[in-house]
Amino acid sequence: MSHQKVLITGMSGLIGQVVADRLEPTCGLSALNRRLVEGVTCHQADIADLEAIRPAFDDIDVVVHLAAAIQADWNGFLQSNIIGTYNVFEAARQAGVKRIIYASSGSVISGHEKQSPYREMTQGEYEKVPPTWSNLTHETPIWPQGIYGCTKVWGEALARYFSDSSDMSVICLRIGAVNAEDHPNQDRQFSVYCSQDNIAGMVEACVQAPDSVKFDIFYVVSNNKWSYRDMEHAREVLGYQPQGRAEDYR
Repeated sequence: MSHQKVLITGMSGLIGQVVADRLEPTCGLSALNRRLVEGVTCHQADIADLEAIRPAFDDIDVVVHLAAAIQADWNGFLQSNIIGTYNVFEAARQAGVKRIIYASSGSVISGHEKQSPYREMTQGEYEKVPPTWSNLTHETPIWPQGIYGCTKVWGEALARYFSDSSDMSVICLRIGAVNAEDHPNQDRQFSVYCSQDNIAGMVEACVQAPDSVKFDIFYVVSNNKWSYRDMEHAREVLGYQPQGRAEDYR
C-alpha cells in the first residue's frame, strides 16, 4: 500500500512505543496523547473531550487506538474506555479516516479460563491438559474478565457499528500479555504471552491490509505451546504468522 498517515493514540505507552518504532520507516506518524511525545507531531488532549481531540484526525489515513485505562475505578473506565473510545471513533468518522485499528484485549474472552482445559493451561498444570484442545476463535462467545474486559466488549461492538454505518474499515485486536521485560513472568503468561515484536508486526499487517478487510477481529499472541487463542484466522486473512514463543523463556 502507499505511504500511510497514521495517528497513534496513547503513543507514550509501551505498546504505543513499539508500534511507532515499527511503523516509523514506512508511515507518516503523529500522536494523540495527554503528555508530549517527542520526535513526532503530537496533539495533546484527553480523548474524553471530543472537541479537543477532533483536529488530530484531519488528513489521517489510519488510526491506531491504544489509549485506555487498564486499572481504574468506574469513572476512569467510563471516561477513557467508554466515552473516549466513542470519541475516537466519531472523530475518525468525521475526518474521513479510512481505517481504525482498535486495541481490544484478550480479557473479552478470558472468563473461559474458569473452565477446563483453559484453567489448567493458564495455571501451569500441564499434566492435566489433554493432548489436544479447541482454541477460542473470533467467533467464540465473549466471556469478559472484570469491568476492563466489559469496556473492551463495548469497544468491539462500537467497531462493528461504525464499520457498518460508515465507510471506515475497523479491525479489532485482542491483545495478549505484553510487558516491558518482553518475556513471560508468571504461569498464565506462558499461555497468553505476546512479544513486543508480535504486537508491532500485527499492527503493521493491519495497516497494510487491503480495503476488503472492512471489519474483523484477531487475537494477538506469540506462537505459544500452551496458547488457547486462535492465530490461524490472522494468518488466513492478513498473512500474519506470529514469531517466537513463551516456551523459549523456560
